[in-house]
Amino acid sequence: MKAYFGRRYMLSASHRLHSSALSAEENQATYGKCNNPYGHGHNYVVQVLVGGPVHPDTGMVVNLVALDDAVRRLILDRFDHTNLNLDPLFANQVPTTENLCRVIFELLDGSVAPAKLEQVRVEETENNFFECSGE
Repeated sequence: MKAYFGRRYMLSASHRLHSSALSAEENQATYGKCNNPYGHGHNYVVQVLVGGPVHPDTGMVVNLVALDDAVRRLILDRFDHTNLNLDPLFANQVPTTENLCRVIFELLDGSVAPAKLEQVRVEETENNFFECSGE
């Protein structure tokens, strides 16, 4: 039997949606106000869902302290209060929230053993959310 554990984290970051593959006009048409040359920010909610068997000795799927440590070290310390456009992981891709969600999944994947990272969800606004899973 597999059980799941989810945890929410907050981070604040800015970004500018702009693709070097598009003209100025195409960027404006594609990204609208999010193409503002000065960028804009969000207070993101990042949800991490892990799954696995419940350990018979601890009664847990994952050690909460280890999960919090991995998220802090790999995600929050890296992205909180930053400009995502300046991070090397976004040097060759637009820092959309779809890409941020994917990057967070890739950074965390394998870091919460023996549990398996099942899903990452990033809420950009109260209306917009993005989800990534391993398969």
